[in-house]
Amino acid sequence: MTTKTFITARYGETDMMGIVHHSVYALYYEQARVDFIGSFGVSYLQLEKDGLMLPLISLGCSYKKPLHFADEFVVETSVENIKPAKIRFKYEVYNSSNELVNVGFTEHGFVDSSTFRPINAKKLFPDIYNMLSESIES
Repeated sequence: MTTKTFITARYGETDMMGIVHHSVYALYYEQARVDFIGSFGVSYLQLEKDGLMLPLISLGCSYKKPLHFADEFVVETSVENIKPAKIRFKYEVYNSSNELVNVGFTEHGFVDSSTFRPINAKKLFPDIYNMLSESIES
């Protein structure tokens, strides 16, 4: 399953060349990931209240073409891989001409929100784990 998050680049997200700064893509990924989780009818905030957090372990991205102030674009998000203790999301960013401008990933651990210790999400949150693992496209 892939979700689409539509975003417009804001002026404050650009550098002196008028190009969206590379650091902002992590924020776009975050918004897209929150939307992805929300597409299942589960809020990210509720997950945390229920005791499950997904802190970032690693992030990577590759820039293909620039985005500029006021550009409209879409971030397509999917689960690339899931294991009981971690999950990896994949992101593809397309401009309004449907050209691929950026690809990336974020990897997150599953941790207990009160102790911040790693947990087995498959065991402790089977509904969430199954929902996420079933979203992986073959």
